[in-house]
Amino acid sequence: MQDVIEYLDRGPHRIAYRRLIGRTPGVMFCGGFMSDMTGSKATALATHCAAQRRAFVRFDYAGHGASGGHFEDGTISQWRDDALTALDALTEGPQVVVGSSMGGWIALLLALARPQRVRGLVLLAPAPDFTQTILDHELSPTERERLQRDGRIERPSEYSEQPYVITRRLIEDGQRHRLLDAPIALSCPVRIVHGMRDSDVAWQQSITLIERLQGEDSHLTLLKNGDHRLSGDADLARLTGLVDALCGA
Repeated sequence: MQDVIEYLDRGPHRIAYRRLIGRTPGVMFCGGFMSDMTGSKATALATHCAAQRRAFVRFDYAGHGASGGHFEDGTISQWRDDALTALDALTEGPQVVVGSSMGGWIALLLALARPQRVRGLVLLAPAPDFTQTILDHELSPTERERLQRDGRIERPSEYSEQPYVITRRLIEDGQRHRLLDAPIALSCPVRIVHGMRDSDVAWQQSITLIERLQGEDSHLTLLKNGDHRLSGDADLARLTGLVDALCGA
């Protein structure tokens, strides 16, 4: 087994990843918007999978972390394709895909594109359609005007000194991948965990998501005191337990 940064060529940029070679079902982690593969959830999964000698892959989307490319050039289409490339090139056999925040949207798109490869999904504060939520509910009239005029705006982040950069291209591309307006044709097991004190993604959205999922084996856990990070000791223990259950199902 190994867990060092390696690189996968994908078009004009390289995708950075860390991989553990091990038994299947394997586990793949999809991170959030402006996040990277060094976060607490990805690291906890790496430690857990290493102890079990289970295959595990984590990676950075283009413009994130150690990968090439510029963040502002990114779209949901590009980041989904980064995830598909990682799944196809770096994994073998069935996979349990874990998605955090935006990574939950990417994980759902991944399962729709590769239903024969995805054994199950664990979604943490998933944010499908978050680009539409930003457009409809979060932008002030001034920000809307600036986004249309300049093609980008900056918004403060609670998690970094660097602001979130929202581009018109990201918003427009997100329209192509909206999921919550219609049934979602997935039959694999799905486990969703969402904190009711999440200030970034409303927990009610996960109720809409589970209503849209067509598979019968879909469970939602709401945590009354949970925030968006879901990275405390109890949260990480819950995460690894859900992954183990799906790997052993």
